[in-house]
Amino acid sequence: MLKTYQGSCHCSAVTFEAQLDFDKPTYRCNCSICRRNRFWAAVAMEDGFRLLSGEAELTQYLFNTRKNQHYFCKHCGVRPFGIGTETPIGKMYGVNIGCLAGVSEEDLSRLAVTCVDGMHDNWQNAPEFFGHL
Repeated sequence: MLKTYQGSCHCSAVTFEAQLDFDKPTYRCNCSICRRNRFWAAVAMEDGFRLLSGEAELTQYLFNTRKNQHYFCKHCGVRPFGIGTETPIGKMYGVNIGCLAGVSEEDLSRLAVTCVDGMHDNWQNAPEFFGHL
């Protein structure tokens, strides 16, 4: 069931809201950027994400195929969300679950996690090793 969550970077310079369905899987990826910053994403569709404040406080990082947009707060360095522009479900927002307000540790412990093998561009399968993700 879709529910609207509020979120922010660490310093609150960037705030957003996202409609997320926590009955669906969340994602951990082993690609070079997700592995380095421990990004844990829930998916919001294009019409289910709204940046509330701080657009000017974000910096964008593009790499490799330059298809996915990675956004970081210029002040605290937190990555609150990213945008997947060419995915099997179309344009979507990967929302950093760690940036959501009002989600308890107990809630987090109940989320289904799907590990994907972004390191090898094998997005439909889990990597061979994923316990560390």
